[in-house]
This record gives sequence, C-alpha cells and structure tokens, in this order.
Amino acid sequence: MNDSVMMAELTWPEFKARVDEGAVVFLPLGATEQHGPHMALNVDVVLPTGVCERVARNVGGLVAPCVPYGYKSQPRSGGGEAFPGTISLDANTFSLVVRDVVRGLGHKGVRKLVLVIGHFENAWPAVEGLDLGLRELRRDGISDVQAMRLEYWDFVRRATLDRLFPDGFPGTELEHASLLETSLMLLLRPDLVDMAKVPDDGPAKFPTFDRWPVPEGFVPASGVLARAEKATAEKGEWLMADHVALITEAVKAEFKL
Repeated sequence: MNDSVMMAELTWPEFKARVDEGAVVFLPLGATEQHGPHMALNVDVVLPTGVCERVARNVGGLVAPCVPYGYKSQPRSGGGEAFPGTISLDANTFSLVVRDVVRGLGHKGVRKLVLVIGHFENAWPAVEGLDLGLRELRRDGISDVQAMRLEYWDFVRRATLDRLFPDGFPGTELEHASLLETSLMLLLRPDLVDMAKVPDDGPAKFPTFDRWPVPEGFVPASGVLARAEKATAEKGEWLMADHVALITEAVKAEFKL
C-alpha cells in the first residue's frame, strides 16, 4: 500500500480512494525567485511543500504538486524582478493557473482544500484564483467544496519569535532570504544552502512606498533584505514545530476533523 501523502506519487486509483475517504488536499503556491547568493531559487517551493507534507500526515491529507511560479517579485518583499533566475507570472496568469487547479481538483472529488502561500506576493492573486475556481465549480453544480487560504509563516508563536529575535522581529517582508527562510532551508535542504556566502549588506532601509522605476540602490545588492548569518537548522526546527502544530490545529478545527 502506498502511504505517501504526495499526490504526484500516487496512482490514480490510490488518489481516488484517498479523495473518496474525504482527504484534505493542500496546494502549495510557490515561486522561482532569488534568495540571495547563499540559497537556491526554489526556496518558495521547498518550504511550503515541507510544511504541507507534515501537516498532511497529521490530518490524513494529500499534498498537490506545488505551483513553482508565482506573482511578480516586489522590491520591498522579494528584491524585485531584476535578479537573474527570478521568473514570475502576471497576476492574471497566476490567478488563472490557481483557478484551473482548484476547478480540476473539485471535479476530481476534492471537497476540502487548503491553499498554502509560500511566496509573499502570491497572497491576493491566489484569492482571485480560488474565487474564480469555486465560481466555476458552482456553475458546474459542485457547491460543497470548502477551502482555506493561509500563509504558513503566520503560524508561529510569539514566544518563538521573541526567542529568534531578542532585539525585535523585523517583519515578514524583510525576512526574505534572511534568518527565518535560511533556518528552515537548513532544516529541510541543507544541501541548497551555503552559509559561507551569506551577505552582510542588509538590512534594507525601505521607505513606506514603492517607486517605478526602482531607484538604483533601493534593494540590497545581494537580494537579502535582513540578516541571515545567525540562521541554524535548530532554529528551523523551532519554526517548523510551530508551523505544523498551529496549521494542523486550524485545519482540524475548520474542517471538523
């Protein structure tokens, strides 16, 4: 018997059986985006997928393949589009991809769905895609799909943040490629992290507005918006424990599992 929680690793009869049993399906929404000179471009795929896999095991769920391209990287939260390797989708395109996947899962019997944001900029285009997908399912006579949308990084205890940032948490946006993401990558894929290449040109000093075109020097040259030099796999374990426990609790409560 295949006990994998990864949808792509199942045969179609195995997938059908799990869905018929009422499995919650998690859809990670990632990106292919620069994460400094010390980490790979797939951070926003690895991290939400890793969280989803662990939560799925807790709730008897499945993890759909992560969408590996996200909405455009923004300078104040991801460094922007100028970095080599950052490949993005227009908001409309991204929303339509999410729409099609939601619609497809619904037509294949999925009735409990969790969209897990792994790239900061995906948040609102994902809402549009989910809304459109549910609208089309209702048009097709499928009106009993329940869905959640969440950002995994919101599920962390205050005490954990205080432990990680004794001098104060800089905020989720500035944590791009910084201590939080680097620590989680050291936990999940240490082979894709080179701590010897962690830069020291941050933290970024952004105004409370955006500019077009992006002024020279607006973003740290490394693409790292805060600091990552104190990242460790142990800190990644603290974060992962919170993410998994709190998301598991929320999913069980909302879907009455």
